[in-house]
Amino acid sequence: MEGGALPPFEAGSHVDVHVPGGFLRQYSLCNDPEERHRYVIAVQCDPKGRGGSQAMHERVRVGDVLTTSLPRCDFPLLYARSHVLVAGGIGITPLLSMAHALRRQGARWHLHYCTRSPERTAFRELLTSPAFAGHVTFHHDGGDPARGLDVRALLSTRSGGTRLYCCGPAGLMRAVREASLQHTWPREKVHFEAFSAEASGAISDRADTEFQVVIRSTGACYPVPPGKTVLNVLRQNGLRVPSDCEAGTCGTCLTRVLDGDPDHRDTFLPEARRAARCDMLVCVSRARSRKLVLDL
Repeated sequence: MEGGALPPFEAGSHVDVHVPGGFLRQYSLCNDPEERHRYVIAVQCDPKGRGGSQAMHERVRVGDVLTTSLPRCDFPLLYARSHVLVAGGIGITPLLSMAHALRRQGARWHLHYCTRSPERTAFRELLTSPAFAGHVTFHHDGGDPARGLDVRALLSTRSGGTRLYCCGPAGLMRAVREASLQHTWPREKVHFEAFSAEASGAISDRADTEFQVVIRSTGACYPVPPGKTVLNVLRQNGLRVPSDCEAGTCGTCLTRVLDGDPDHRDTFLPEARRAARCDMLVCVSRARSRKLVLDL
């Protein structure tokens, strides 16, 4: 599309990027959706990640051409009388495009941006510019979340017309989710973004090992090898389980566990539900036991 306008995108959109080394990664578009001459992404290098971000930092140079998908939006900015945006670290990227859109609309909104320090704050110069004056609060915790944003206090008051958007590390998203439930925010007014189980913080202290899933209704038993999710295996065997984010954040694929010990890798379930070991998100979670019996 040399010299022409790029396809439009809406706030909260992302693109699939083919990264050198055979990786395919999803990155948020963080520029103003009104811009048609460029797509802007920001990639934080994660040495402990799966290799995509390192490849972007180490193997991509100015002038290189990368193949991307058309923009897609799984995290749309919906109508509301006011908007609260909560970002943690590089989770600022989808919320930054929302901030651009809300500013243009003249909407009521405020961004709370949580980072370790001013020096570790992406887009700080932009967000401290006059265009965003009065709409952004920075929360620097020095590496101790207890010194950062008081999520419970932030969400303790709300109006019925407010929507809440959050993107960031697992701990922040879990804190926001639990506080929103505690203060009875309507579930349909609270929105989270994560591109993958890794991005959502859906991790475990265990390496992936094979285990078995048993289907209660039929007695069928299927192996779940490393590298495949329970959801993958269920689909391959003709079982339909509703799903949406497939990153452990939305709760759509929540499935009851009748026997076995789930290895929870989501950011959706509160700690009490995890401890009960009675359900799991089959898109990301695995098993600590050798077998799980699912109520399917």
